[in-house]
Amino acid sequence: MRFPQAAVVPAAATPFRERLLLAVLYVTVLASSIAFIEPSPHDGLMGLLALACIVAGVHFERRIVLFVMLLLVFNISGLMALLNVVGQEKTIQYTATSIYLAVAGILFACLFAENTMSRLAAMRSAYVLTAVAVALAGILGYFNAFPHAQDLFASVGRAMGAFKDPNVFGPFLIWPTLIVMERMFVRRISVIDLATVVILLLGLLLSFSRGAWFHFAVSCAVMIALAFLTAPDMRVRLRVFGFTVIAFAALAGLIAIALSFSSIDAMFKERFQLVQSYDVGQGGRFELQELAVSEVLRNPIGMGPFEFSRVYGLQQHNVYLQAFLVYGWLGGVSYILMLLTTFYVALRSVFVATPWQSYVITALAAFTGEVLEGAVIDSDHWRHFYLLLGTIWGLYAATAKFRGRQYAPGGPFAHVRA
Repeated sequence: MRFPQAAVVPAAATPFRERLLLAVLYVTVLASSIAFIEPSPHDGLMGLLALACIVAGVHFERRIVLFVMLLLVFNISGLMALLNVVGQEKTIQYTATSIYLAVAGILFACLFAENTMSRLAAMRSAYVLTAVAVALAGILGYFNAFPHAQDLFASVGRAMGAFKDPNVFGPFLIWPTLIVMERMFVRRISVIDLATVVILLLGLLLSFSRGAWFHFAVSCAVMIALAFLTAPDMRVRLRVFGFTVIAFAALAGLIAIALSFSSIDAMFKERFQLVQSYDVGQGGRFELQELAVSEVLRNPIGMGPFEFSRVYGLQQHNVYLQAFLVYGWLGGVSYILMLLTTFYVALRSVFVATPWQSYVITALAAFTGEVLEGAVIDSDHWRHFYLLLGTIWGLYAATAKFRGRQYAPGGPFAHVRA
């Protein structure tokens, strides 16, 4: 059985402090696409969101204790590794960012564990809106609509919106794209949803990020599979199947139209190659990753932030090697365990028919793609990644409480345990 996605408490019945929290959450997520400056407006707003959580009486959720403990071990290991780079530039800032993002992930988990649908609706609305806005900025920047600010929205022939790197801009667009696509596949389709998906996919295409393209392909496949498996009846399964066929045909058409532009076609052919010149040879990505493995084995407590790139000139571009290099063996193991346990709790939640099941489906799909993309990029400081982590753990806690109410005395399934 599927629950309606927008089962939100009417505004008049919502206490003022909860409405205040929803407003701050909305603005905070809305600002998450502004990432070309450090610290970003989103970072400052996270402090305001934490204050709003206190005012609204958001409680610490005991079901996320394992998530908190793994983040704690991860960041304590990072603090220990700082001893190797005392006095080096930006190393303290790097570690402070890691701690801040861990706190942000915990905050989101506690937020979404209660009053779940209202808070998810605020987050979804803000995330989709800001993703569309930044995608449009990237698209217009790519076509030189901002000649006096060209480097801000597109650089080296690649769209990057308000991000400093097109390889971060692309993945940022994927979860909101999946949210809208899942609604189209399973429930309803509208002109606004169609326009939203086209803008987001065009922005993703023009990022020319091979990792983001792979990420989207994996995440889209996982989302479709989960939507099919969790469909309440055959009618919905047939709808998912039919819209999947239509969507693939439409995507092929969109790519064909985009490739009719010679500049897009040339860059696409260059970027679509599996192996690039900077991947192989001396100083290439693969050699750097081999060197990174040897450094991991030699440094049990880690090299510390930026130390590998200072020694070898470039980053290794692999978040798992990054975890061991920067945070040491203990930090690396805790990072891997955090990802594995996040998969576990997501799978525990995704097949339970709750009002927020569609959010679990899209979050797990986006998370799967992002975890795999981590093999070719350092994603440990991506803000939207910690929003994903926090959302999955928060929905796991909300699902556990939901099931408890269903089987409680007087609940609709009380007889099952009788």
